[in-house]
Amino acid sequence: MAANNLRHALFCAIVTLIISFPILGLNLEAKGINITLTGAKTSTYVAIVLAAVVVFVFQIFRDSFMGVLGKLPNLNPLAGREPMEQSKRVKLESWILTGIVIFALFWPFLVSRGSVDLATLVLIYIMLALGLNVVVGLAGLLDLGYVAFYAVGAYTFALLSQYTGISFWMALPIGALLAGLTGMILGFPVLRLRGDYLAIVTLGFGEIIRILLNNWTTLTGGPNGIGGIPDPTLFGMEFGRRVKEEGNTSFHETFGIAYASEHKIIFLYLIALVLAVITALIIRRFMRMPVGRAWEALREDEIAARSLGLSRTAVKLSAFTIGAFFAGFAGTVFASKQGFISPESFVFLESAIILAIVVLGGMGSQLGVILAAIAVTILPELAREFSEYRMLIFGAAMVLMMVWRPQGLLPMRRIHIKLNRQE
Repeated sequence: MAANNLRHALFCAIVTLIISFPILGLNLEAKGINITLTGAKTSTYVAIVLAAVVVFVFQIFRDSFMGVLGKLPNLNPLAGREPMEQSKRVKLESWILTGIVIFALFWPFLVSRGSVDLATLVLIYIMLALGLNVVVGLAGLLDLGYVAFYAVGAYTFALLSQYTGISFWMALPIGALLAGLTGMILGFPVLRLRGDYLAIVTLGFGEIIRILLNNWTTLTGGPNGIGGIPDPTLFGMEFGRRVKEEGNTSFHETFGIAYASEHKIIFLYLIALVLAVITALIIRRFMRMPVGRAWEALREDEIAARSLGLSRTAVKLSAFTIGAFFAGFAGTVFASKQGFISPESFVFLESAIILAIVVLGGMGSQLGVILAAIAVTILPELAREFSEYRMLIFGAAMVLMMVWRPQGLLPMRRIHIKLNRQE
């Protein structure tokens, strides 16, 4: 047993050293008859060796470490308390969400332009995470290609504005509907799949969409992307210094105020906030409807759900369609915010981040997903000096989270019905 642990620990340490080369950009260069390692400072080499040593030691004493980590929840003074009643929990979550929305309304008027722009990105990720929460958290369908629906919504607006001159408000429902239709189409070939097989198929679908956007240069511009995506207007008022379309007026001239570039940023932020609230309310309503109960039944036991008369086809397709619909919403807002999109904006890493938000927040929990989206988006910006190690820190945090609290920050609580005992 000890020999097996030693071999496994040595293997993990070697793998750590090997994967450090492409991640940190290390190169082997030939100088005469000698080969030297370049691409990093001496401190980086020392850190790599220390990381390998730490991995080796951890694998040797893994059982002891895991036993200690397993006892950490006992240090929490609230760990042994009784769970909150369902009615009180629902009211508390409603008050917290209402407080977040009220605070978000005043946020753009209290901070700088950069903070408002970052908050808009947070709201986009909230919409994406809430949509994926339907597929993964409620229906239990592991989707690794969710970014494809995000791309469909963004490219729908970009292409419609480029070829037909359609506005943001017209493209918003069209992009969401096309993304939902794409989700329904994806749902058909994966009806009989589950677990790892479902994850592989959805991952492949996401890559197919990205490669299609990258290679269909005559329509999408390929790797050059699409620029000049118009900003949203407010009843025909544009927020730029000069009016771009005939028949429109400028916001600052209409109200007789001085032009400020912050007006456009704040307006787009408020649009994202309204759409995020609408997304949360609609999905919250779905969760209380029979379709929401059907999603949870499918997640817990598909065979038992089918034995109760639930249609596996209808339940899975509804989850994929609704989740993709809100991803299309987010994609349209993202395209308008950026003004330029390319296939590089919709890589697999985006799907991984959105899935991590759902898992960290607590699968099925709306409040947990919202808080996790805020944390995952804002924390990297607050630690820019560690930008080189951002993904390393993020991965370590995910591992610790899964060990210490695998159910997420705020796990979803099921409604319990207590029946009176009959004498």
